[in-house]
Amino acid sequence: MRILAWHVHAAWMTSFVQGPHEYYVPVLPDRGPDGRGRAQTYHWPDSVREVTPEEVRTADFDVVLLQRPSEVDLFERWSGRSVGEHGVPAVYVEHNTPRGDVNDWIHPLSKRSDIPVVHVTEFNRAMWDNGVAPAMVVEHGVPDYGYRYTGDLDSLVVSVNEPVRRWRVAGTDLVARIAEQVPVSVYGMKTDELTARIRSGLAGVDNLSQDELHDRMAQHFAYLHPYRWTSLGLSLIEAMTLGLPVLVLAATAAPESVPADAGLVSSDVELLGSTALRWLADPDEAREIGLRARAHALQRFGLDRFLDDWERLLKEVAR
Repeated sequence: MRILAWHVHAAWMTSFVQGPHEYYVPVLPDRGPDGRGRAQTYHWPDSVREVTPEEVRTADFDVVLLQRPSEVDLFERWSGRSVGEHGVPAVYVEHNTPRGDVNDWIHPLSKRSDIPVVHVTEFNRAMWDNGVAPAMVVEHGVPDYGYRYTGDLDSLVVSVNEPVRRWRVAGTDLVARIAEQVPVSVYGMKTDELTARIRSGLAGVDNLSQDELHDRMAQHFAYLHPYRWTSLGLSLIEAMTLGLPVLVLAATAAPESVPADAGLVSSDVELLGSTALRWLADPDEAREIGLRARAHALQRFGLDRFLDDWERLLKEVAR
């Protein structure tokens, strides 16, 4: 198939484009949100091609993969065609949890019965009011980046972009609390802003490429996932595949996605910190838990399962 999809979520897209299709990603001169083109720090195959708005108008696509409400109008403006029942078949991927008051959690495509809304967790599907839109779930899938765990660094690792702007949503305030018990390193965009907010226990900050991030993560003795309100983070799944034991705030889809023998999932922040100290003192326990985390992640969130699920869905949508 020929699939048009905007580059919105680089990590998710990295898995999606591993399928057998031709993928077209819009590109604009400024590479802004509506035209980022190919990812610069992720490995995308040659089957991913950049396409300008002018080329979108003349190209034929079997499916349009939407990820933002604005893309419905954007495609129609660029192509002169509609999406859905009377145009190009489309599917909408909902990466996010809803925002605002619970009674306002109405999905932007809730009034369209001709475009399926695909959530990345069952939690998300349950939280959104999907209206008449067909709502389904394709859980995350990640490539197997290999067992890399060494646990040599005596600090926890967190992967988060813009941790200051997303202070409570990402649980950055909880990172500060746990850092009072055990050092924490934080990797991602604009993590340098943390040095003015977290005064003690911050072992390091950096913005790394995907390969660099995976290598660096695996050197830490455990992964900390403090998010309060998000879809299940791909960085958490990637940490498990790398072989890290995980400490996870019991929020959103985490409790049903991380089994008890793969780490600790709890809303007790003090318990998360004390468990980190125990693993730090017992590297054999940390390593064993990390191996179980890896086995679970590969089984539930493996790339083959993810691509098979999407293959069935894309065939149905295109038909």
